[in-house]
Amino acid sequence: MNNLSQNVTWTDIEQLTKLLSKKILEYSKRFSSISTVSRGGLVPARLLADHLGIDTILVDKNKISSDSLFVDDIYDSGKTFKKILQKVDDPSDFVYATLFARKDKKYPKQLVYAQKTKGVEYIVFPWDALEYKRFKNNAL
Repeated sequence: MNNLSQNVTWTDIEQLTKLLSKKILEYSKRFSSISTVSRGGLVPARLLADHLGIDTILVDKNKISSDSLFVDDIYDSGKTFKKILQKVDDPSDFVYATLFARKDKKYPKQLVYAQKTKGVEYIVFPWDALEYKRFKNNAL
């Protein structure tokens, strides 16, 4: 396991959410809902829903409408993106929003992000700090 990590605070999350919501509002597209996965994306999805005035959040769905904004905490390896893209009715009209995008990755055209990571460090979000601590202790 990589020993480098970056702890992200709730203040950081608030700033990143505001930045990401501004970028999303630059799209000429309006979203009927937000879709997400229950592990990493649930908290950012809830925060973005407030900023964007979207009432419906769909979690862990097998089918995703292209008029639903997909939200995750980080675009890292691209595995989640590829898995989600297969569930979307129109991938060409789909938007995938994240707080962080891993630096030096090739990004899909559907990706919008608030900030790039500095490098390969593990991003520790406030909602997964305990999980990270358990994982780190078990890795020793």
